[in-house]
Amino acid sequence: MPASPALPAPAPGLDAWPRASVLLVDDEQGMRNFLEKTLAPRCGNVQSAASAEEADALVRRHRFDLVILDISLPGKSGLAWLRELREQGYSGEVVLITAYADLDTAIEALRAGASDLVLKPFRVTQILNAVKHGLDRTLLKRENWVLKHMISQRGEGFDGLVGSSPAMQDLRRALQRAAPVASTVLLSGESGTGKELAAIALHRHSPRAPEPFVPVNCASLAPERIESELFGHAQGAFTGATHGRDGLFYYAQGGTLFLDEIAELPLAQQAALLRVLEDHRIRPVGSEQQIPVDVRIVAATNRRLADEVAAGRFRKDLYYRLQVVEIGLPPLREHKDDIAELVAHFIATLAPHLGVEPIAVSPAEMAYLQQYDWPGNVRELRNLVERSMILGALNVSALYPGGTTSRTGASAGPTDLQTLEKQHILAVLESVQGDKTRAAELLGISRRTLERRCAEWLVA
Repeated sequence: MPASPALPAPAPGLDAWPRASVLLVDDEQGMRNFLEKTLAPRCGNVQSAASAEEADALVRRHRFDLVILDISLPGKSGLAWLRELREQGYSGEVVLITAYADLDTAIEALRAGASDLVLKPFRVTQILNAVKHGLDRTLLKRENWVLKHMISQRGEGFDGLVGSSPAMQDLRRALQRAAPVASTVLLSGESGTGKELAAIALHRHSPRAPEPFVPVNCASLAPERIESELFGHAQGAFTGATHGRDGLFYYAQGGTLFLDEIAELPLAQQAALLRVLEDHRIRPVGSEQQIPVDVRIVAATNRRLADEVAAGRFRKDLYYRLQVVEIGLPPLREHKDDIAELVAHFIATLAPHLGVEPIAVSPAEMAYLQQYDWPGNVRELRNLVERSMILGALNVSALYPGGTTSRTGASAGPTDLQTLEKQHILAVLESVQGDKTRAAELLGISRRTLERRCAEWLVA
């Protein structure tokens, strides 16, 4: 076998390398030692195997971002093992190394799923470039997936933590204190108060800001697929799992995983989440892999988790693990002084997105907005502004279907805000022919909140 190259001094700019796990598969001890010492300072986690069989055992227990694989191995060849690896659903980059290669070998390597082929003896810069490019591709795929997932979960949002009231100033101070620490954070507050925005603020002001922020709405996950979504799954783990897939914990590696509506997690999955928080490892469904994870958890709920614990619907031990830092977000009715600032913000940010002219808001119209109690909080206010901009004028009458308004300010002002809230919600329900899911979206509240209101009013 060719002699291993001399070990280089650590190159400058090591922190430009992404944190990653690499598997070395080569039957030559000297080559494994060289590659391990070269890559460990740059990548962090580097493990090695002398055969495909040894490598197979490691892959079952750990998740590797990149594999460096010798073609000529005792027993099963590197190419044969690579084909098996791809069939099992491994999606990471694979750099093949070999002392003997021709055009046919190169073509076969590409067909087997290799991302690069490096000839021995190689220069140090050659292998470093191949590994760096492979890890960059892995990171890019992960970031693209995270971006698509964020868009699918959130759509394009414009809401910011806007407001100068004492309540909003207190919230910002609490987020600033919590952001730099590694502790889990529990965000509590009614639907529409901006819990995801607070989670994003925590991430952006933390040391994890360069890494992914991955949001997931626990209420939107099918119960039978929650563990697969969070932890990933192996090929054949369940009907329809034709390929293995990484989970949200893996995609959030190094960053923040935001678990919205955490109270919706079934008890069995709460136990699985608790194990991850304690062990910092995940096990994909149907796999023997134990994947180390470095993820900060930010959870959110619109319910009182203490009440859920008392009712037996939420695990007490998980509650205590999540409640290391708890931050409450105020409902809009408790900081109505911010409504004018919020309306101006929404008009300014929505106008270019919608392709419409900004609308004017009269003092009388603003007074109506500040009298209303906003059961859907800031989200409902934003939805009202967006609908009004599409129509070309602020649609204050939508809030008070039983009253009258005018753009000159002459009006019969509402006196019973609870009655007005009921009138508004029932009017929206009527406008969508009783479709509660659509009505909840228009109101900016959850369907569960809407059903609770209807139950109070004995509305079917």
